[in-house]
Amino acid sequence: MNPLSFPDEVHPISWPDGKQAAASFTFDVDAESCTIAHDPKSTRRMSLMTHQSYGPKVAVPRLLQILNRQEIRATFFVPGFTAECYPDTVRRIVDAGHEVAHHGYLHEHMQGIDSDTEARYLDRGLAALAKAAGVEPVGYRAPWWELNWHSAALLADRGFLYDSSLLDGDAPYRFSVAPGDSRDIVEIPVDWALDDWEQYAFYPGVTGSGVIESPAKVLEMWTLEAEAHHAQGSCFVLTNHPFISGRPSKAVALEQLMERVKGMDGMWVATMEEIAEHTRRTVTEVHEHARIEVAAFPDTGAAFTPATVRESKPTPAP
Repeated sequence: MNPLSFPDEVHPISWPDGKQAAASFTFDVDAESCTIAHDPKSTRRMSLMTHQSYGPKVAVPRLLQILNRQEIRATFFVPGFTAECYPDTVRRIVDAGHEVAHHGYLHEHMQGIDSDTEARYLDRGLAALAKAAGVEPVGYRAPWWELNWHSAALLADRGFLYDSSLLDGDAPYRFSVAPGDSRDIVEIPVDWALDDWEQYAFYPGVTGSGVIESPAKVLEMWTLEAEAHHAQGSCFVLTNHPFISGRPSKAVALEQLMERVKGMDGMWVATMEEIAEHTRRTVTEVHEHARIEVAAFPDTGAAFTPATVRESKPTPAP
């Protein structure tokens, strides 16, 4: 049996024009924002700031050249702070025909924040993207991939089409924004194995183990992931950070990966917006995420609300 064959795998989605699977190349243009959010005093570290500014200054132009050569439209998730500091970079991304999506304001720590605070982050990020390049994003990726239970309703309030922060699937799906709420948004799941942070990220005192993997090893790993998604008809979503994967040898490996993914028979390479729009049009099931409440462990057990699925009418094609 072919080890990449998944005869029992069923996803509640089919791809357009008879395509077998989907793939999207995404870039989180964090620049200085993620280190400042981690430690505001990091602004005093000149070398660290230049390590991060390499992304918008050097790497994004290089990546745009690669995407142009490969004739691939990508999705760039941009924090509002990055848009304020590098508006020309955001405009360059837009002018090249790529999607710009929302990635918080200052790449904030999201765990445990209240709804009002998160709403302010969202709105400030929206304002910054609009001012920098007239962008009205339809997609969102939470900083650190940390979505809160109230996040989806905030996104729906602001008209977002999709989120890409959760890790419970191999293919896009629709999910209810809150119990009892008739609204839903599209989720395009991610995976830490498909993030360059875990492979390459290192800066003393900030992140990483000091082990920076070989791009050849990373290319092999990501190729295997893409082949598996292709075989089971799911959605390969790669997350890269320009200040990491825009470095020379890593960028070379990334372009080689793009060539391999494009060469897979029936692979639809698209932006996240395109994938989300297709999901909205064709998927009728709406998932409701399970929640676990632990009142007073170990004196009482955990209350688990099972996940449910309801039917919804697909959105008509425009």
